[in-house]
Amino acid sequence: MLYHLFQFLETEYDLPGAGLFQYISFRAGMAIIVSLVISMIFGGHIIRFLKRKQVGEPVRNLGLVGERQKEGTPTMGGIIIILATLIPCILFARLDNVYTLIMIGVTIWMATIGFIDDYIKVFKKNKAGLKGKFKIAGQVTLGLVVGIIMLNNRDIVIRIDPQTAENLDYEIIETVQTRGVDGDQKEMVYVKTSLTNVPFFKGNRLDYARLIGFLGPIHKKYVWILFLPLVILVVTAVSNASNLTDGLDGLATGISAIIGGTLGVMAYVSGHTIFADYLNILYIPYSSELLVFSACFLGGCIGFLWYNAYPAKVFMGDMGSLTIGGVIASMAILLRKELLIPILCGVFLMESLSVILQVSYFKFTKRRFGAGKRIFRMAPLHHHYQMKGMHEAKIVARFWIVGMLLAVFTVITLKIR
Repeated sequence: MLYHLFQFLETEYDLPGAGLFQYISFRAGMAIIVSLVISMIFGGHIIRFLKRKQVGEPVRNLGLVGERQKEGTPTMGGIIIILATLIPCILFARLDNVYTLIMIGVTIWMATIGFIDDYIKVFKKNKAGLKGKFKIAGQVTLGLVVGIIMLNNRDIVIRIDPQTAENLDYEIIETVQTRGVDGDQKEMVYVKTSLTNVPFFKGNRLDYARLIGFLGPIHKKYVWILFLPLVILVVTAVSNASNLTDGLDGLATGISAIIGGTLGVMAYVSGHTIFADYLNILYIPYSSELLVFSACFLGGCIGFLWYNAYPAKVFMGDMGSLTIGGVIASMAILLRKELLIPILCGVFLMESLSVILQVSYFKFTKRRFGAGKRIFRMAPLHHHYQMKGMHEAKIVARFWIVGMLLAVFTVITLKIR
């Protein structure tokens, strides 16, 4: 909103300093500051409001150290992250940018699903919350919408050289003049394609349409058969993994902040013509606006961590955990970095796999031997370490360190091939 306002003031009245809002680095910096202010200052008021409404978290008796102390801690605190993300995004991001609009829609949609789930748990006193099939339906719908928009919106394009576009028969949207790393002027084209970045392979890119090349000349028309299920899978998996990770004070919040910051770096280099050429990754026009959104998201997570760090004064609830998972998945897909998710979201992956392995092994051994056996003392994985006697603050700190290492390695993969 402010971008458009100051653009008007600069054009019509030549207002000094208005040009600052043309710089995405300035808007991203301002966005993270405002996001932090909103979450840290207004977060306290929201927590007191939740306490007055007795929006307390019911705690199951799992035999874990300190769990009874958390009884009655306000939940639904995810609203702090959501407000601290959306308000500065609306203020500082370009609202005529398709990537910004998609991420605002993703945030609102997932927040609504999470709110309904928490409302049923807290006010209807139903610990099961929203039925699983409705949660999955909401996640599938989101993945379907994001995938369809990516395949059809003419502003969601990538830039390649004209010869490659002609050889691969890509739909050319626009021809542009650009300057490469060597400083030479050259002609490039914006095309509609299902290309994505793939780590560790020469060329660093994969066209999903080529995977169904056996269909013949019509294979590009039917890429949605492969692409849409993939998007749905990523959105559903990351959203639920984030939900599983939210079991210790500050764990999911801190990991999400690390991932959000890394995606901000990805957005910046993917939307910067020089850096994209140097790193040999896909240049995605207009995607740099996702840097502003990721700055808002990062500020919201860090600000919420002020209250959510051990001992937590508030829990995010499903309203927060489902939303941050949906946001992370959607941003990675839009930046065409979805194949990096197993690395970047490695902590989420470990938590999910621990549950899958635990349940599968228990059922297998019960069917085979008549008595179920466990791989971990308890799943998800963070509870396993709790059962071993490790303090939850230490578990969270070590998971953060692992998350940072994975984030750094994710960025390094841009040059490993």
